[in-house]
Amino acid sequence: MLTGKIRSQVDEVWNTFWTGGISNPMEVIEQFTYLLFIKRLDELHTAREKKANILGRPVENPIFAADEQQLRWSQFIHLGDTGKLYEVIADEVFPFMKSLGDSNSAFAAHMKDARFTLPPEKAGLLTKVVDMINDIPMDDRDTKGDLYEYMLSKLASAGQNGQFRTPRHIIKMMVAMTAPTPQDIICDPACGTAGFLVAADEYLRDNHPEIFRDNELRQHYNEGMFHGFDFDSTMLRVATMNMLLHGIDKPNIVNRDSLAEDHSEQDAIYSLILANPPFAGSLDYDATAKDLLQVVKTKKTELLFVALFLRLLKLGGRAAVIVPDGVLFGSSRAHKTLRKMLVEEQKLDGIISMPSGVFKPYAGVSTAIILFTRTDSGGTEDVWFYDMEADGYSLDDKRAPLEEGHDNNNIPDILTRWQNRAAEAARQRTDQSFLVPKKEIAKNSYDLSINRYKEIVYEEIEYDSPLTILAELEALEVEIQEGMAELKGMLG
Repeated sequence: MLTGKIRSQVDEVWNTFWTGGISNPMEVIEQFTYLLFIKRLDELHTAREKKANILGRPVENPIFAADEQQLRWSQFIHLGDTGKLYEVIADEVFPFMKSLGDSNSAFAAHMKDARFTLPPEKAGLLTKVVDMINDIPMDDRDTKGDLYEYMLSKLASAGQNGQFRTPRHIIKMMVAMTAPTPQDIICDPACGTAGFLVAADEYLRDNHPEIFRDNELRQHYNEGMFHGFDFDSTMLRVATMNMLLHGIDKPNIVNRDSLAEDHSEQDAIYSLILANPPFAGSLDYDATAKDLLQVVKTKKTELLFVALFLRLLKLGGRAAVIVPDGVLFGSSRAHKTLRKMLVEEQKLDGIISMPSGVFKPYAGVSTAIILFTRTDSGGTEDVWFYDMEADGYSLDDKRAPLEEGHDNNNIPDILTRWQNRAAEAARQRTDQSFLVPKKEIAKNSYDLSINRYKEIVYEEIEYDSPLTILAELEALEVEIQEGMAELKGMLG
């Protein structure tokens, strides 16, 4: 969690951009990210220098050559001259950053159109922003992630960009539930800023340190593990830099319209999909991948994305994805076909119903998390349902953190119950979580809404009879009249 001081520092940077004439939220995010990335490059080089000094060896894979030291953040930050600082960053550091890495890499592909948009007359603004960023402590990995999340939360004024932001604590919960392994090939087909991929990386760092001791695992981690698709050029740049900032050398962030391109069976290589795809609106049939329409004929993006996830997963691959509640109980043929497919042909593991305020201030839509495994041969026996009522934050537009406790935050309970689902069989339908047999779901037209199966116990409240209530009212009236008469006597 970011401290109030760091939040204030980020707000100050944002306001400085704004008052300096850079008012497009996405442009601010992009320029801010470039500067964070430039700073991070220096930090990584410094860490390699320290390691080399300890081992008494030359620097391994140096980022800056001997004649490029003036391009390091720790060097140009001390220039003092506003005009000179602008020239170094705009004319030397930024072109250097764009040229990093393999010319065939995703980074090079997405950065070729990157633009440093601060004009020379904004040199003073650049100096202010550089000084502010320099004062923000970013040594801790969680702080960097939270900082980025907080920056993205400021996109509220750009309505459609809300789709790119899933609350970080929800992402971390979904990652923990799917428990990525060092062998996984992870994909987010609507990656936005790569929040799910970054969270998966953090989970692996915390739970599988063997990745960094085994050369084969490390190569897979750096080059083959993380995949993200998007078709927005700004998102692709931000996502790629976000991954590199978190230490993944060659993330596979690809320019791809996931719903518009046909997907061959060769695409079914992913063992884990984590996603919160955009689910506003519908597509034209002509613009939609024909292989997806063969699975489920619909224009609704939320249904097409679930069909896509099944296409992209390899056999045994698992997924945790966010969908609008309508996917769970929609009555159209496409809705029912897709749900039946998940239950009968694949292995539907769980449904978490989330409160409608989770995505505020962007939207109040009710959503759910679907967890499933691709088998192509069934396997669903019992589906685990959980009714999430609180996620640790207020469910209004402010989304302020709440005090710890189950009533304020169900996420720890969700993880505990999910990891011990065998014990869930003993729970009643009146509990917050329970199992529902496949046969019962089939009888209910494959309705996956928790309200279809949850039992609500109503407490009986006994009221006095009307005659008793009237007698009490009459007694009160007499008491009031006596009091008024006494008051009149005192005044008379």
